[in-house]
Amino acid sequence: MSPKCLARPPNPLHLRGAMRGAQTRPWLVLTGLALGVTVTNGFARFAYGLLLPAMKSDLDWNYAQAGWLNTANAIGYIVGAILTMSLIRYVSPSRLFAFGLVTTTVALLATGFDAALWWQTIWRILAGLFGAMSFATAGALAAGLFPDDPRRNALAIAILFGTGGGLAIVLAGATLPLMLEAYGESAWTFGWVLISAMSVCFMPLSLWAAWQLRAPPPSQSAPAKLPIRAILPVMAGYAGFGLGYIVYLTFLSAWMTEQNATAGFIAAVWVLMGICICFSPLLWRPVFARSSTGLPLALILTGIAVGSALPIVISGGVGLLISAAIFGFCVFMSPSAVTNFARKNLPPESWARAIGLFTVVFAVAQTLGPFGAGFIGDVYGSIGISLIVAAGLLLMGAICALFQKQL
Repeated sequence: MSPKCLARPPNPLHLRGAMRGAQTRPWLVLTGLALGVTVTNGFARFAYGLLLPAMKSDLDWNYAQAGWLNTANAIGYIVGAILTMSLIRYVSPSRLFAFGLVTTTVALLATGFDAALWWQTIWRILAGLFGAMSFATAGALAAGLFPDDPRRNALAIAILFGTGGGLAIVLAGATLPLMLEAYGESAWTFGWVLISAMSVCFMPLSLWAAWQLRAPPPSQSAPAKLPIRAILPVMAGYAGFGLGYIVYLTFLSAWMTEQNATAGFIAAVWVLMGICICFSPLLWRPVFARSSTGLPLALILTGIAVGSALPIVISGGVGLLISAAIFGFCVFMSPSAVTNFARKNLPPESWARAIGLFTVVFAVAQTLGPFGAGFIGDVYGSIGISLIVAAGLLLMGAICALFQKQL
């Protein structure tokens, strides 16, 4: 996509006059934004990995069919990210965030109404499309909370993506496997209802936070060009992230089910992963604060690769627990890394557009991961080999990110 096609967002510095609640209660506003990410990035994208084994068995799917639904979600994510980059010239990020949150919740609820693959495909696409609207704008909104305090700004961005997504995995991991064990595989339909009910509970604070960050009318002036060639290494690294990380979150429960893991152990692994995700901002905060290059992303991708491969390299429950911890401490810091890079290397008026561009690159790569991994799993009769392939792709992304210099 040519930079001329990318719309110019409102200048985040202009948000200061509109951020009345954010000035006095920035951490509460951040909490609301993070709960929105819990819905649009956590539940919408990753709860499916916990429901997949039951849906696959109950509906007699192969791995390619099961992987297709997350590929469909990623296709919707691409459309949503591109649409957001176009709309943000005319609609404030806060309105797009709120709209995406409400419509994603509706899509999650609708997913449990019909088992037909075409129905599932439609709502997985729409969940990705609407979720991208909130996710792409949440980073830009959080980046303006502490404009004069780089350390707090870096922490806020890390908390947004880390704690927001981690909370979703903790809640889904603690409830869905045990519910399916108690009520049977056909209860996966109620799983989507349960997820959407939790989303509704988070909505009031999230919508309030978006209202505190309402912006003046966006600028209609011609957009400034992004330095595409200068940021290619970090873009390539982020593409590697999209290709690799989704395989683990899509098929981990299915692989554990292959290994005859109990529902309680599956729940424990996911809860541990989610807790580590929630605390990951504290681990990576000093790295983000000190670095303006692609090094943080490279380190994060290496950690995700190690976590993805460990269940195969170290067999048994110990390997899975270590894997979940390492993966959790790293996985949701990748969006934080590219957001932090954009904030430190680009002018404020380019932040939202740059984050939107990163989101498109990530989304395109993400479409290939689930279906491709499912196909490999069908060919080899086990999804474990796909986890190794994903780890290799993540390491390639890490090498690309290492070449990114400070602008």
